[in-house]
Amino acid sequence: MADYRVPREDMQFVLQDVFKVEQDWAQFAELSELDMDTAVAIIDEGAKLAETLIAPNARAADEEGVKFENGTVTTPKGYKENFKQLAEGGWVGVTANPEFGGMGLPKSISAQYEEMLCAADISFSLYSGLTAGAIMTIDQHADDNLKATYLEKMISGQWTGSMCLTEPHAGTDLGIIRSKAEPNEDGSFAITGTKIFITGGEHDLVDNIVHLVLAKLPDAPAGSKGISLFLVPKFLVQQDGSLGERNGVHCGSIEHKMGIHASATCVLNFDGAKGWLVGEPHRGLPAMFTMMNYERLGVGIQGLGAAARSYQNALDYAQDRLQGRGAKATSEMEKEADPLIVHGDVRRMLLTMKAFVEGGRGFSTYVGQQLDIAKYAQDPQQKARAEALVQLLTPVAKAFLTDTGFEVTVIGQQVFGGHGFIREWGQEQLVRDARIAQIYEGTNGIQALDLLGRKIAGSRGELLQPLLQDIQDLLDQPLAGLEVEFKQLAEATELLRTITGEVLNRVGDDENIINSVAVEYLYLVGYVAFAYIWLRMAVVADPLVAERPYLASKVKTAKFYMARILPRIHGLVGAIRDGSESLYRHEVGEF
Repeated sequence: MADYRVPREDMQFVLQDVFKVEQDWAQFAELSELDMDTAVAIIDEGAKLAETLIAPNARAADEEGVKFENGTVTTPKGYKENFKQLAEGGWVGVTANPEFGGMGLPKSISAQYEEMLCAADISFSLYSGLTAGAIMTIDQHADDNLKATYLEKMISGQWTGSMCLTEPHAGTDLGIIRSKAEPNEDGSFAITGTKIFITGGEHDLVDNIVHLVLAKLPDAPAGSKGISLFLVPKFLVQQDGSLGERNGVHCGSIEHKMGIHASATCVLNFDGAKGWLVGEPHRGLPAMFTMMNYERLGVGIQGLGAAARSYQNALDYAQDRLQGRGAKATSEMEKEADPLIVHGDVRRMLLTMKAFVEGGRGFSTYVGQQLDIAKYAQDPQQKARAEALVQLLTPVAKAFLTDTGFEVTVIGQQVFGGHGFIREWGQEQLVRDARIAQIYEGTNGIQALDLLGRKIAGSRGELLQPLLQDIQDLLDQPLAGLEVEFKQLAEATELLRTITGEVLNRVGDDENIINSVAVEYLYLVGYVAFAYIWLRMAVVADPLVAERPYLASKVKTAKFYMARILPRIHGLVGAIRDGSESLYRHEVGEF
């Protein structure tokens, strides 16, 4: 696999010029000392780790994979040493509370770091990524004693964390989990049950793993309202902070997967394991969902990272590989053939990849910025508006970034031709690794149902309004040379508004419509949102081209996106208007 190069210039352009995040930081007391110079330095340091430490080991780690023997999971060669170096640099606690040793950085910066880490090696990124999610949940919902006992060690990377939700019979439907929590006399609980698909549930990177486990108390009401959240460490922690005896949680096996071979995906058996309640009884799902907005954007960024690596690889290959003759205007007659990049179809593929990667980077930063405003803003209206955008865009970020990310890895494989199908070049690993991001943290179909059913229908369309207003604010400042593209965005936005109204008007007459058109609706929102991001970037880039010539490509790619990718929405509109009719003509036995 080709060397990975972090797109530092583009990350800085998005943060500094497009979203002007430094202006936000100056408003927020917790971030007021942060400036762009510091942010750039952080990106540069993270880039060094990604480029020189993590990425070079990714293919070998995938080939070796994790090993399971006698209840012990061993990670690939280099992982333990690399994780230690990552932890010593403070990178596990990038966004964590400074009170317990975290950097306390905004999500808009950590989104850039997460992208480079995922582009370098998704498997490796998962160990720190899940830990960061567990840290956030403990910090926001656990009592002071649990925070004091666990947070500092987790933030420093001495211990890691996992999330234990899924059971053999209960995936999306967590309301039917069977794991139980029986009260102990000392105020702890005895946790019993089996959890599956637990990322980082067992490994050899650190001495202790802190599991966050969903289980039900004896008096739990039925369904999801009866779920509580518990902290269950692999080793019990003594009063002086040292590790004591092994807790009653053990790895029964690891999964043999299509991709992310170097990530330990475990079956965990809890046999009366000692755990402590996090948050209120029967309020485990709300506590877990506190971090879901961050985690789901993080999973979306996994798709983006794989896509970014795929684009770099394919671009390098297309520039070097000589195959066939292009048009007379582009052919190099002194060579036996032309490079792939002169061919129209290869350019179509590369520009599609570029449009999704750079558009995705802008979109993930936009969502990250809203998370920051929602977290730090003091003004109630500003905070509420950002929270509404986060609610709306979280399922889009997770689903659209992972679906387009997978599409980009497959396109990259196509650019390589036969060489993309063999292991030598590493391109097929990106395809395999990216695939899981469409499935875990709530499948993309579930994200679509959340968007259309809970967010759009649940608010009667009100949650869509802040996004539409941001788009309108951009449309009010048209740029010479992009009149056609601004008109396309205006038309696409009006179409989104119209289709939303049509679906909402049909909900009462068609009980299956939400479930039947949710995916197409999410894609519609995603393509329009990317169009907004692309034109927003083009508006900023155009006057800077003389100073930074590489930004000319931004404007050109914006035009490509509007001409070649945005028109996909018209096929989606036809499917949405069909409603559930064509899906429910068949009786169950007719399939």
